[in-house]
Amino acid sequence: MSQTAPAPNDSYVLTLDEIGNLAAEGGKPAETLMNVVALIAKRFQTDVCSAYLLEPDRANLVLAATLGLRPQCVGTLRMGLHEGLAGLVAEQVSPVAVEQVKTHPRFKYFSEAGEDAYQSFLGVPLVDRGVLQGVLVVQTIAPRVYREQEVRMLSEAAAQVAPIVSEARTLDRFIAPAQERLWALARNVWWCWDHDTSSLFRDLDPIRWRELNHNPVALLSEIPLAVIERRARELVLHSRINYAYRRQREYLDVDRTWGARHAGILRPRPVAYFSAEFGLHVSIPEYSGGLGVLAGDHIKSASDLGIPLIGIGLFYGQGYFRQRLDRNGWQQEEYIQTDVSQLPMQAAIGPNGEPVTVQIETRGGAIRAKVWRMEVGRCDLLLLDSNIEGNHPEDRELTSRLYGGDSRIRIRQELLLGVGGFRALKAMGVTPGVLHLNEGHSGFAVLEAIRSRMEDEGLAFDQAMRRVSREVVFTTHTPVPAGHDRFYAELLEEHLGPVREALGISHDRLMELGRENPGNRNEEFCMTVLGLRLARRANAVSALHAEVSRAMWSGLYPGKPEDSVPIGHITNGVHVPSWLAPQMFRLYDRHLGTGWQENSADPSIWEGIESVDDGELWETHLHLKSRLLDFVRLRTVEQAERRGESPEMLQRLGRVLSPDALTIGFARRFATYKRADLILADIEKLTSMVNDPKRPVQFIFAGKAHPRDEPGKRMLQQIAKLMRHLEFADKFVFVEDYDINVGRHFVQGVDVWLNNPRRPLEASGTSGQKVVLNGGLNLSVLDGWWAEAYDGLNGFAIGTGRTHTNMSIHDSRDGEDLYRVLREEVIPLYYDRDRDGLPRGWIKRMKRTIRTLGWRFNANRMVMDYTLQCYVPAAGGASSDLSKKL
Repeated sequence: MSQTAPAPNDSYVLTLDEIGNLAAEGGKPAETLMNVVALIAKRFQTDVCSAYLLEPDRANLVLAATLGLRPQCVGTLRMGLHEGLAGLVAEQVSPVAVEQVKTHPRFKYFSEAGEDAYQSFLGVPLVDRGVLQGVLVVQTIAPRVYREQEVRMLSEAAAQVAPIVSEARTLDRFIAPAQERLWALARNVWWCWDHDTSSLFRDLDPIRWRELNHNPVALLSEIPLAVIERRARELVLHSRINYAYRRQREYLDVDRTWGARHAGILRPRPVAYFSAEFGLHVSIPEYSGGLGVLAGDHIKSASDLGIPLIGIGLFYGQGYFRQRLDRNGWQQEEYIQTDVSQLPMQAAIGPNGEPVTVQIETRGGAIRAKVWRMEVGRCDLLLLDSNIEGNHPEDRELTSRLYGGDSRIRIRQELLLGVGGFRALKAMGVTPGVLHLNEGHSGFAVLEAIRSRMEDEGLAFDQAMRRVSREVVFTTHTPVPAGHDRFYAELLEEHLGPVREALGISHDRLMELGRENPGNRNEEFCMTVLGLRLARRANAVSALHAEVSRAMWSGLYPGKPEDSVPIGHITNGVHVPSWLAPQMFRLYDRHLGTGWQENSADPSIWEGIESVDDGELWETHLHLKSRLLDFVRLRTVEQAERRGESPEMLQRLGRVLSPDALTIGFARRFATYKRADLILADIEKLTSMVNDPKRPVQFIFAGKAHPRDEPGKRMLQQIAKLMRHLEFADKFVFVEDYDINVGRHFVQGVDVWLNNPRRPLEASGTSGQKVVLNGGLNLSVLDGWWAEAYDGLNGFAIGTGRTHTNMSIHDSRDGEDLYRVLREEVIPLYYDRDRDGLPRGWIKRMKRTIRTLGWRFNANRMVMDYTLQCYVPAAGGASSDLSKKL
């Protein structure tokens, strides 16, 4: 129902004195304008008041000040005079009042401004001395009829404001160049892997930067324009801001990339990369662990290489849980709602100029979702969000948490990710040339692609399936049975029934696609089986994992020898700029040569590490180690304060760990097969090791157990409790709430990275690869990536790679090997110093690990492999291919 505001009176009009006072408060035209729109919104009782100013070309308007719209749009939201209702006011140089904007033919929705909730519009021209300067606009959420007197009053207010606007335009200060460019930098996630850019935001306010989880959008949203300008002057930031902005534009605009040379066929039909999670940065909590971080690294490297790729995932309003330990060391989970306005994303807009939404029919009704778009360098990431009006309450909560809920929630999430994700692409006008499924969670996307192909080309199901399968790449990640989702027949029919009918196949046929043994009616539907059946190209994530996967899924290919099962491997890698410490960056810049980062997958580039002075490399490492210890002390004190620990405990925690001690790090998911407690196998030996006054050893741990994993929680508790034991109090530290930020500090500063999963259950692992880049050494079971990386001199191995069918014997043997390697190899080498105090043998091994592994286990090499081995052939762009097909 339309609303009518109270009758206007003279109090609506701004006086010259008030304008003068506002100018005095602001000090600059831009700040005065912000103060003015706030006052007008209050006087006119509107939800929004905005000032749009003519740009020097007098053909475009730019948002110069607003109360109600998103503040980050100030200086960046532009429209031509032919666009929208504000443009109409400028064109006609007369007021425009509209009760419900969507009914007006000139209505245009600017999604980035967040104006979708506002119904009414009143705009008046800003004219000074007979010359149009801009447009003043008020808006309300409820439809509102503006009386003639209100229009007159707003016009009079605009007349009072116009001289301020004119001055701002004359001085070209209606937007602050520093603020505008900082917002441009913040809105693209590229900043998170560009150290120069992220340091700009940190320097604006180091304390708030840390408190806001290194989130530039949140930081800029709360810092007044005057403060930004003052800080920029004080710290001489303007040239740095301009430099960062130019570099970002050059990065985004360059067309001579590796991808342009090798993957041109993907430009019109890009790769659609589906993943249940994406770990891009600590401030974007859309990940839980390795799978998500890998997906984040994948899309970042695709951007760096210029591979046309679009990520598709879900937007989790509460992300993964925040971890807190009580005084008994027991994990407590806490979920916090994410403020969308504080994230670098906006509503995805389709070719029709409307926000994109998708709908999926199930037997129980429709599930709807809106689509968010995030810019990740040159790539886009689309995130589906079910928290919208029209959904049932349970469906509004569907995307609230990552990996929460039962099988019913899981299948609905995966239906949204797969079917909804593919429909989102179509709604965006994107026809993908390749579907890359990062694990089985998104397998339903292939069924939707088949349905779409049947509809578009008039094909039968089997014909369409064969054509779509050629374009599907499937990556499997875990050999642990619990990691493969399975659904019973009734649950599948409830959710996939409408899609199945559109495909024209029976329920039994659909079930067969997800059964290892199609004839077994008692077998549940497995998402991994679906992915393997419908993908022409399937890969594991390390050489050993490929062997395990071929054995695990050999039943899908009856009559084929295990070695002929069509599952290859592309070993995982990590995104170098995201994980390399700035100090190591500078060292590499000096010694690896110009352009080393762009060519980081070239083995010859890394040969330059041998020319680095031993002292320089060691001093750089010690500096990073010192930063890590400071970080750990700060976090453990904060944790203890939250638990209400005694002042004595806080004082002790502020001094834990020694910079002189060999520091071993362990940070990963606390699943039992990862055996975080293996180091506790012989407490007597461990006590002796950590308390050796000549050659001490200390351990730092971090990691989360799944909320429903009681054994994992007990293992975590066992580790955490050691902090209270007298023998281990200063040598064993557990850091709560493991995330990208904690992981970054760990991998950049530890001496040794401990990894001791139960072989062969670690598919790949990537944390140790991040350590390699920063000069740390791996001490690992020969599993996952380390099984193909270790050469005897570039780290340390636990065991020989042999396993035992008796798990007790297996674990006992690995525990003994771990202690032996520590005692006989790791500790002696670390403490063997020359006259200069340098551990020459250790540094030699550091250099070897960087030289032999830095080029192999980075995400550029990984994405290049996917592009040449999978994407280009799947899109039909291979110049030659003589391999046999299935």
